[in-house]
Amino acid sequence: MSSFTSIGFGYARALRREIIARNKKFAEERHLASVSGYGKEEVVVYAACETEHGNFFPESYAAIIRDAGWRKRLQKPHTGRRNLPKEARWKELDACTSSDALLMNIFCNPQALAEGKLQRLMGVPVEERPEFGVRVAASIENGHRDRTEVDMRVGDVLVEAKLTESDFQCCRPSSVERYRDFCEVFDRLRLPRIEDGYASYQLLRSVLAAQACGSRFCVVVDGRRPDLREQWFAVMQCVRDYELKMRCQVVTWQEIAAVVPRKLADWLGEKYGIYAPGNEPQMDSSEWYW
Repeated sequence: MSSFTSIGFGYARALRREIIARNKKFAEERHLASVSGYGKEEVVVYAACETEHGNFFPESYAAIIRDAGWRKRLQKPHTGRRNLPKEARWKELDACTSSDALLMNIFCNPQALAEGKLQRLMGVPVEERPEFGVRVAASIENGHRDRTEVDMRVGDVLVEAKLTESDFQCCRPSSVERYRDFCEVFDRLRLPRIEDGYASYQLLRSVLAAQACGSRFCVVVDGRRPDLREQWFAVMQCVRDYELKMRCQVVTWQEIAAVVPRKLADWLGEKYGIYAPGNEPQMDSSEWYW
């Protein structure tokens, strides 16, 4: 296990515990339909109904179910279903730790989109609307194009969102060295490694996709996850082309919370512990979640 991965597990575990504790309290106080998972991967999942969903800000959810493209993202399967009660077909975005759900809560919020501050933070025109689960492609050596998925695209920005994930995944060398422009884009010898492969596979793949389609690339992480930012910068220092490097950025959920409407910002703070910089509440040790 690399130092990146071992450090990441600690930060990820602490944040996961906080978010789960917050959501147990959040669901209980609001009498929301929810259950807790069991086993090592404990999580709070919320049951959806036609007009509301405990894991979503009400105005955001109403906008999602009105939009066919956004609504389709709600059907993303939950990979940890075996640790959840069998009476429902749980989806990924039902889970309180889902970074996709957090992303949609923010970027599907009608008031936030109408104000335009989100778009300006991302550097795109105010009229741009987000797409989720978007397929993008980069060329591989045999002349074909490898299609991969990014969490969101808004304007010319491809977005990968992270919350409690421990890292950006790892891969065998052949998984990324098959890309036609891999050695042109990256200083291969300086890229972070893990055992006999590469660390931060999702970052490598997304930077290659951004290079191939002339897009920008943004990673959204939690400000409480310095390990993910360290992994990000370790990859960025290996990007050879300065112009491509400048098209890549990292933004925190906390920076995003600073530009969303007040009601949504308060909801993010209560449910996720995400507060705009400088707005964090004072907490005594009895209120800590870890």
